[in-house]
Amino acid sequence: MTSAHLTSSNHEPRTNSVLVEKLAAVLPKGSKFGIYHLSTPPYRTDALYSSPPGHPPDKTYLENHFLAVSIDAETTDAPPSTRASLGASKVPSSPSQTLVLALEVFIFTTAYSTIIFVSKADSTGYLQLLRLPKGTPSPIREVTNAFVTFLVEHRQRKGIQTVVSLFARAQSQYLFPGSVENSGKHVLDDRGLVKWWCRVLNPLLGAPDEKSRRKGRGQWGDVKGYLIVPGLDNYETRAFLPRNSDSATKWTVGHPLQRISHYTAEYDWVPPRCLIPRYPDDPKSRFRDELDQEAAKWKQGTGSWRSVKSLDQFWEMMAFRQECSSGRLTGFIWLVFDPEKPRTEPRTEPHESLSAPTAPLDLPIPSHPPSTPPRRRVDISQNTPQRTPLKHTSTLDSAMSSPSKPKEEMEKKKKKKKLRGRIIPRQPHVKTQQRNYLLDRPVSTAYYYWPPEGRGERIVDENDYKRMVELLLHLDFSTLAKASGSTKRWISEVAIDGTWGREIVGICEPPSPEAETANGGDIAVTNLSGLTRKKRSADTEITLGDTLDVNVLGAGFVRKKRKGEDQPLSSAGGDTPSIPGDAHGSTGGPKVNVLGTGLVRKKPKPA
Repeated sequence: MTSAHLTSSNHEPRTNSVLVEKLAAVLPKGSKFGIYHLSTPPYRTDALYSSPPGHPPDKTYLENHFLAVSIDAETTDAPPSTRASLGASKVPSSPSQTLVLALEVFIFTTAYSTIIFVSKADSTGYLQLLRLPKGTPSPIREVTNAFVTFLVEHRQRKGIQTVVSLFARAQSQYLFPGSVENSGKHVLDDRGLVKWWCRVLNPLLGAPDEKSRRKGRGQWGDVKGYLIVPGLDNYETRAFLPRNSDSATKWTVGHPLQRISHYTAEYDWVPPRCLIPRYPDDPKSRFRDELDQEAAKWKQGTGSWRSVKSLDQFWEMMAFRQECSSGRLTGFIWLVFDPEKPRTEPRTEPHESLSAPTAPLDLPIPSHPPSTPPRRRVDISQNTPQRTPLKHTSTLDSAMSSPSKPKEEMEKKKKKKKLRGRIIPRQPHVKTQQRNYLLDRPVSTAYYYWPPEGRGERIVDENDYKRMVELLLHLDFSTLAKASGSTKRWISEVAIDGTWGREIVGICEPPSPEAETANGGDIAVTNLSGLTRKKRSADTEITLGDTLDVNVLGAGFVRKKRKGEDQPLSSAGGDTPSIPGDAHGSTGGPKVNVLGTGLVRKKPKPA
């Protein structure tokens, strides 16, 4: 019996009302959606980063989250012969659940950081069956933003850095096999996908959450977004960032690998391979593994690569990888949430704090005041002559370091106590109810934080989670009937004997077109080569909220004037107010029309 349906009255997984409320607030008003949240408890996994030589790897825990969203779709079960004989209007149809979106997120936690890695995100294209009004925000984008925000808020630890990481690579399908055959699925190209993810994650860079502040987890001290596209320079990469007034302060073109690694604060110099994480199905992770195999044949124990000596060289070579070249772009995105630094009182000088009257009696007073040697900080991005990391040391720490424990104490601990006394047999225990022992784990440790309100509705172990996600990858979503059948099978397999999932109704009012344009609407440019667009009537007013459609005429085409018009028309074809006079500010003079290549101007007839 698997752990997916082992529950008890005291340890029953509760439906996450916090996530339901957050999703209902961003979904369109009046639309019904089904929410299915699956997760695992934190379990021990391999370290993300390779440790420098002589340093043990970080103790790392992994927590899996899978969110699926469905809608009610009308499916027709009659065969084609029956549909043709009865007519399309007489064919009986029945509403059934059909998946429209799925997200898979991995949460890696250590004693130093919490990393939220967005592994996969995919849609089926059947969201168009809702027939949402024009101008409604995309539910896919809103759900993705709300779910990532939910995980960031409920995995915040006081004094611990949080990082959101993902890579954007365009592909026809990730989680729903056969969905690419659906004509309603809109597959973004590589450039569009990178821009889409930047717009999705941009709201997370705003003000800190008030609820987290009231719960005592503190607020973020500094929040920054990073974007790097291998093969593009900084000027070309900035075109992918959101076009907001504060995007220049929120986003940085580059990577934060040095900032998010605690090794850079402990060592003067760290090999680049110790700063590249091992994410599942990640292009830079595969390149890192190939470089490790090359280094293993070269030298042992140095922690360095033979061909790549710096992080800048690593990203330059990433541009020539097959996953980042061959006409496609891959964007790597990070959001770094640094905790707020605690306020510390100004420290006194070392000779004042370690003077004879205030020094402890059991410690020897040094002849000279202790001082920390200056940090020999070497830029990791540059080529460095060091072969092994240099660890920071302190004169006082080395002088007062305690000796190692003697061997006798270690041997005493290894000896097992002998059992003595009468043997009392254990009484048999009759099971009266099933119980999920996965929920018996502590909520908070030094390595992870697992709050009840941040868990999924179904909590399973690692093996069951992989089996349920693997089942979804073997279903068919090519047609609506097949997608509904696959959805029903997947939901029943995950639920096993019980039922799971929550039906929610959206409460978000659709924004007005004027408000959406004011919040960052871009100017649409239409190229009407060879066409003449009629001007608006004289009583048409132009407001600041209207979107400007700029029509560009091709070479050799002349825009006609209206009767009785003495001033030239604007290049926007009436969408913008016309400006009297030519480029030099004169109001009179002939109007010059530029002819295209190969055209000859006729001479005017003699008067």
